[in-house]
Amino acid sequence: MQTKSALPILFVVMFLVMAGFGIIIPVLPFYAEEIGANPTELGLLMAVYSLMQLLFAPIWGRISDRIGRKPVMMIGIAGLALSFFIQAISTELWMLFAARILGGILSSANMPTAMAYVADITTEENRGKGMGIVGAATGLGFVLGPAIGGIFSKISLSMPFFIAGASSFVTLFLVWILLKESQEKKSTQKRQSFWSALNGHSSILFIVQLFISLSLSGLEATFAYFAADKAGLGTVQLGYIFMIMGFGSALVQGGLVGKWTKKYGENAVIQGGMIVSAIGFGLILLVHNFATAAIYLTIFGLGNGVIRPSVSSLLTKTSDAGHGSSTGLLSSFDSLGRIIGPPLGGWLFSIFIGLPYISGASITIAAFILFLIFRPKVILTNQ
Repeated sequence: MQTKSALPILFVVMFLVMAGFGIIIPVLPFYAEEIGANPTELGLLMAVYSLMQLLFAPIWGRISDRIGRKPVMMIGIAGLALSFFIQAISTELWMLFAARILGGILSSANMPTAMAYVADITTEENRGKGMGIVGAATGLGFVLGPAIGGIFSKISLSMPFFIAGASSFVTLFLVWILLKESQEKKSTQKRQSFWSALNGHSSILFIVQLFISLSLSGLEATFAYFAADKAGLGTVQLGYIFMIMGFGSALVQGGLVGKWTKKYGENAVIQGGMIVSAIGFGLILLVHNFATAAIYLTIFGLGNGVIRPSVSSLLTKTSDAGHGSSTGLLSSFDSLGRIIGPPLGGWLFSIFIGLPYISGASITIAAFILFLIFRPKVILTNQ
């Protein structure tokens, strides 16, 4: 095991990957509009990226089981950099679509490979800690990235894309120089189809991830409108609120998930996370000012934040498929939730502004009940 030396490097790598991705988030709608995109085309531009991730994440996970994590991760980061630079020089809408499709196909390698890497280098006892560190890195990058993008957009709308591309190239260099291959004995890796993961006793984990992703993305798509209506909050205040939530979630993932999964097991942590998330959804209905919005959204974020790393950890312990195949398929279910969630949340919001959060709590409770009934049994020496 090379956990002590590899995990900090992986933390920096995933932080930079997600920061680069986050940099373009506040700018892309305005950039696309300047090129000539209408609202429908903008929606398609956002959706096509998630669709490519849904389709290709399992494939990249499977490839990483065969040829190793490091080369696949480098392909993913290089693809992200290339996508950013193409977007930066785009003058036609088709160029933006081409860049988003390319970026979605190649960058879908990053998350499942990073999770598989953690599974390779950690013991079963410390798996939750490793997954939590990756989750914290991605969360922090996603929080700080948009703030950086907003600052550089004042120079020009294309500047954040150049910055994101440069950041990705720096990340690629770090992986090439510092990160060692985690699969020391590739010949011993399982060669079953990644679809075999759906047939085993760990299949409930994919359903849980879909439900959690679905409810989260519905909240993300509508909360700005909800907070503006209920508390009169503007974009700057919302930025601070999401930053507070992001830091809280990252702190729990990086510092506590490992301790909790080690002490109580992943099953208990996942169930606890879902209970807190459901309570958070309910509290959001009571938002009436900045303080309540920050507190209630952070409570939700703390519960939601422990679920993904715990699910990833448990999956790599219980799935019959290889680590890359399993985590790739998990990323696909996460992407599916992110494709369905925003339009569903928007539709529910149009019926009644509190409905996305009532629905989110209901979906989370449903996931909790299903997990309680079908949760996988882990036969480990530490549990």
